Formats: sequence, structure tokens, C-alpha cells
Amino acid sequence: MNTDRQDYLLRLEDELLMGDVMLSEWSTFLARDADTAFQAGADLAAILMSQAAIECHLRYEYFDGERRKLSFYELIEQSPVPLGLKIVLHKVRKYRNRWVHVNDPHDDEDLLTRPEYYETELEEMAFFAIKAMMQIIYLEQGL
Repeated sequence: MNTDRQDYLLRLEDELLMGDVMLSEWSTFLARDADTAFQAGADLAAILMSQAAIECHLRYEYFDGERRKLSFYELIEQSPVPLGLKIVLHKVRKYRNRWVHVNDPHDDEDLLTRPEYYETELEEMAFFAIKAMMQIIYLEQGL
């Protein structure tokens, strides 16, 4: 495990968690897996699991009992979270979509010739996504 990344998570928790939060067991499981992937340096896995935890928590917190399964986009748009955080969540959503919905898997020349570029981009986005996840799961706090 990477101690710099552990320290980053602890700083975020100190910054964002001021009271208590109620999470579903699913949200907790997914967030813990995102943390584990992040600390291990598995950046793409951290991004994907952060997005999964965010989506699960939005469903739990704001859309309990919703009959129609809303897309991640709809969950963000229809949730009462502040606009600035919605923008952050959409950035995570769009970035995740680029990796999950690869348009042409045969078009891999850039990935092959510039892997460092993608690794750096993934690392930066992993930090961004893990923070977004913590912001959303710590948004509704009791004191």
C-alpha cells in the first residue's frame, strides 16, 4: 500500500467528515474497494469503483424506491446535490465512459506508443474520482 495515498485519503476524511453519515452496505463495500484500489495504485480500478460507489450512494440517498432504473447521468441531474458537485460527478462519469465504452479497440496505436501519458492521466483522475466519491458520500451529514 502507498502511504502517500493513505495520507491523502486521511486528509480528505479530515476535511470532509464533520459529523456522521448513513451509508448502505453496498455503498460502503464499493467505497472500501475504491479505497483499496486507490491505495494499491490501481488507478483505473479506483476510478471505476469510485463511480460505482457514487452511483450506488446517489440511488440510496435520493432515489430509494424509484421504479425506473435511472442512468448515472439522470441520477446526477435529478439529485439535489449542489451544482459544483454535479459538474465534478459529470467529469468522473465522462472519463469513466471513455474507458468502459471503447469505440474502436483496434485503434490502440496511441496507447501503445504513449503509455506514460495514459498512466499519468489515470493517476490524476484517480485522485479526482476518489475525492468526488468522498464528497458525495459525506455530503449528507448529521452532527
